[in-house]
Amino acid sequence: MKLDIQLFGRAYEVRKASIQKTGAAKAKLYSMYAREIYDVAKKGGVDPNSNASLKRLIERAKKEQVPADIIKRAIDKVNSGVDESYEKVSYEIFGPAGSTVIVDCLTDNVNRSISNVKAALNKCKCKIGVQGSVSFNYDNLCIIGFKGLTEEEVMDAIINADLDIDDIEVNEDMVIIYGNPKDLHALKDAIEKVKPDIDFEIDEISMLPKDKVTLDNESLEIFNRLINMLDDIEDVQHIYHNVEL
Repeated sequence: MKLDIQLFGRAYEVRKASIQKTGAAKAKLYSMYAREIYDVAKKGGVDPNSNASLKRLIERAKKEQVPADIIKRAIDKVNSGVDESYEKVSYEIFGPAGSTVIVDCLTDNVNRSISNVKAALNKCKCKIGVQGSVSFNYDNLCIIGFKGLTEEEVMDAIINADLDIDDIEVNEDMVIIYGNPKDLHALKDAIEKVKPDIDFEIDEISMLPKDKVTLDNESLEIFNRLINMLDDIEDVQHIYHNVEL
């Protein structure tokens, strides 16, 4: 058993989707999940029982209230032989006053993605960096959060499963575990063995900044405008940043 716990006091902020309940925003959310479900099903198989990534993605989509027919249609496209190719690309951005942003896209047209991202940056007078220029200041981690078990029970489950974790914390009655992204499913399985009906309120793979910055009003206004413009781009899947909000 190797247990390497580094207590960084991350104080995980439960990130709720910033997407407002408008028709256009819902359409983007549905499109985002439809693409990702299709891509994961195409690469790993359409059966969630044998494709853990697809199972997790469907669970997450349901929590985001994505309609069942959107999920079904995405999987049916794979079954019917529809051939679409999506590529995952990331852009590392220098924002105002020491802020940084990482944007993940899932796209069938990389030229369109980079063009749209650069257009948003130009309007906010921000710059794109080379690969690694921003991401070295972030930790790529899986995060799961749940209620119903004590920290001691969780630690016992992790030890019994012979898993390493990066950090663990308790926020009121929620236990939050940070680990290697490749261990996401194994960590969930270990917890489910202790409590089969567990509800994972947090279940994601994220980029967490090692340090955060606080922006003044003017810089924060520019930063928020940038984030909103990036969020409006259809190909954008995830946005990570180092700003204290």
